[in-house]
Amino acid sequence: MACMHDHSCEDHDCSSDWSLYKHIDLSKVSALNEAVPGSVKSVFKAWEHRLNSSEINKFTSDVKIKGISIVGGADGTSPSKMRAFINRDGIYFSDAQSMQPIQEWDLAENLQGVLEYQTRYSRFQGVGNLTLHFPENFGGDTTQIHYIGLKGEATQLKRDAVANIVYELMPNPSDHK
Repeated sequence: MACMHDHSCEDHDCSSDWSLYKHIDLSKVSALNEAVPGSVKSVFKAWEHRLNSSEINKFTSDVKIKGISIVGGADGTSPSKMRAFINRDGIYFSDAQSMQPIQEWDLAENLQGVLEYQTRYSRFQGVGNLTLHFPENFGGDTTQIHYIGLKGEATQLKRDAVANIVYELMPNPSDHK
């Protein structure tokens, strides 16, 4: 995710300005058809660790997603197409293949993680859940993904359910000292 401003990011770490990594609730990230159960959690990581393949999408607050970066595998195993669905729980392969995505991209092989795919920003507001579908690759037997980076901002609206609601029909003066 190359920066679009007046300095080289090799000399200045500005990823904390745009990365949504710290807002991903990794305990709720899941994948269908992964070779190693639970390994999907390892593709969401800080920008500076995007090329580290040994480091092991609900969000903790609503987010606005501006861009997505994908680092795929070599030898044709990188995904060649990406489809995005937002705020839809319980999507399975049959659903993802037949549903209309909010946006779809044709991808290039991106082994260094420097390409960023812009979202239709107005459609990616108030995102609490992101589902990415990778239906095709560049000819490999399997599809490999080593990193998924999300660029945007958090709205700070938390996704926690209300735990207790107190309603007083008639106040009790002893409760209000």
